[in-house]
Amino acid sequence: VRATITLQNPESPVRNIRESLRQIHASHGLSGLWHGTSAGILKTVPKYVTAVVVKDYVGKALPPVDLTSPTKDRDNLINSAIKSSAAGVAGAVLTNPLDVIRNEMFKTNLGLTDAVRALQKELGWNFLVRGMSKNIVAVSIPVASTIFFTMRLYNTQTRQRN
Repeated sequence: VRATITLQNPESPVRNIRESLRQIHASHGLSGLWHGTSAGILKTVPKYVTAVVVKDYVGKALPPVDLTSPTKDRDNLINSAIKSSAAGVAGAVLTNPLDVIRNEMFKTNLGLTDAVRALQKELGWNFLVRGMSKNIVAVSIPVASTIFFTMRLYNTQTRQRN
């Protein structure tokens, strides 16, 4: 991840992932390749747990699909898309602060707690929502897609077994 974020910096002289990894290794040693992993780990489990809980909650709130309806397959697909989208957005919103912290760690080469202190000093608690709109798109689409396609595959396989 750090290599791709390095590439996103317009001032970065590197042109590709390989050069980025080499530059990180040359500047920060082998441990530099793992810098920011703590924030990444802290956000992954809560993001997916939140997404699954929200998916289940939204699924209970949606009206049930009429199994005798000629549009039942389309209705199931729409319900699945709604549940997955809500789940992806919820996961992205919840973990946005950890994405901000991780990116600050990459930018400044600070550790987790020092990066939080620096962000809080610079922006106050507003750092918790910095970049939220971009992060919702960047994070919610992969999470929603993972949930949507996993649910579709599971439902298809379950129907084939029965």
